[in-house]
Amino acid sequence: MKTENIEDIYELSPIQKGILFHSLFAPEFGLYFFQMPFILRGHLNLEAFECAWQQVIARHTILRTGFYWEDINKPLQVVYREVQIPLKKHDWREIDSTEQQQKLKSFLESDRKRGFDMSQECLMRLSLFCLAEDVYQFVWSRHFVILDGWSVPIVLKEVIQIYEEVCHGNEISLVPSIPYRNYIDWLQKQDISEAKEFWRQALSGLKAPTSLKNLDVENLTNQEEIYEEQRITLSAKTTAALHSLARQHQLTLSTLFQGAWAILLSRYSCEKKVLYGCTVAGRPIELLTDNPLIGLFVNSLPVWVSVDAEKPLLVWLKQLQIQLVEMRQYEWTPLVDIQGWSEVPHSLPLFESILVYENAPVDKILQEWQSDIEVSNSSIISESATLYKTNYPLTIAVYPSSEDFTLAINYDFYRFDVATINRILLDFQTLLESMVINPHICLQDLLVSLLTERQKHLTSMLEKEVIFNFDLVVCQ
Repeated sequence: MKTENIEDIYELSPIQKGILFHSLFAPEFGLYFFQMPFILRGHLNLEAFECAWQQVIARHTILRTGFYWEDINKPLQVVYREVQIPLKKHDWREIDSTEQQQKLKSFLESDRKRGFDMSQECLMRLSLFCLAEDVYQFVWSRHFVILDGWSVPIVLKEVIQIYEEVCHGNEISLVPSIPYRNYIDWLQKQDISEAKEFWRQALSGLKAPTSLKNLDVENLTNQEEIYEEQRITLSAKTTAALHSLARQHQLTLSTLFQGAWAILLSRYSCEKKVLYGCTVAGRPIELLTDNPLIGLFVNSLPVWVSVDAEKPLLVWLKQLQIQLVEMRQYEWTPLVDIQGWSEVPHSLPLFESILVYENAPVDKILQEWQSDIEVSNSSIISESATLYKTNYPLTIAVYPSSEDFTLAINYDFYRFDVATINRILLDFQTLLESMVINPHICLQDLLVSLLTERQKHLTSMLEKEVIFNFDLVVCQ
């Protein structure tokens, strides 16, 4: 470590510590590694594009941060004064489109396997592939320990703004950014005793996590974790109906999806009160100003909710939303502390499934690009790359866009088979469709309608001589 290039050294946030641990413990699994692909069409000023990224890196301390943990009592993050991250350029214009797609898939796989050295000066990479005249494939790879989903649009907006200014020869005038250290300092000032009392009451009586099991899988403790992903996309009609339902009844879209998952968990586990994890933005109001603040603020929290079969759906959803709002005042609380205050044994995880509602406005930011550059997602990469991978057995991610919702499940291959995951996704989709059709239905009738639709689908599949091996434990 060259000390003359060090700008600052400070502790990690609790969630950074957890992510660092899992990343070091199982580096081959690619946990918390993200690839963000875009197709850029138009005359791209390569010099201005690279300059924009470099200036954004220079603006934000977290983008110039590495992590150290060896031979010290606790891990530290080190901010470097100057970091150069080159834009790796590849000219594939002489290669036909079929071979280009094959090479892109190979690159993505090798890029994920390469991962990151957590002590390096910047945990992100930039790659640009020229596919044709004025057609580029851009891949931004990063580690989650430095940037959460809500930080991504801030970074992209600044890249676009600086790119435009450089292209037009204008002076770059952006307000100063807020150092990530400010957030660490804020965390250390919070009253842990109040948080302790809140979470003890919220989880009172909880003895074990809500478990999902796959009957045909044995000897799990001796298996390595291998994560895979399946996904489906809701129709434009269902998407519009979900938006309408949320607006009409003053519910957040996140509440709708969390409610649907809680109902499914109750159905699968045969429990009237279920526990799952959810992600929260975690950005302190005290630090939210006009100055940009990026880094890792998102936190994972437990949601223990009663699924009362006699209650009308809308009444129950509104109660769930109140519960979610109440816990946000303590959303900064480290998950390891929350588990320590609960009655769940330390040998067990607090929850086995986590729902992520990824509503950072990335698409909106990209549409604001004022030059003649057209930006779009790359379907070949989106289908082949796992975009949200955590250390939980089941991660249910919801990706909203202007036209539809994509539901993705990242799962431990040795805990769940493909047929089970497909069934969970289908049930999730069916439940959401039933919710918008009759939002006044009681939960018990909603579950009956789910079973009816499942039977219809199974009958249809049997007629086509296709049989699902649905091994998830459910109550009949």
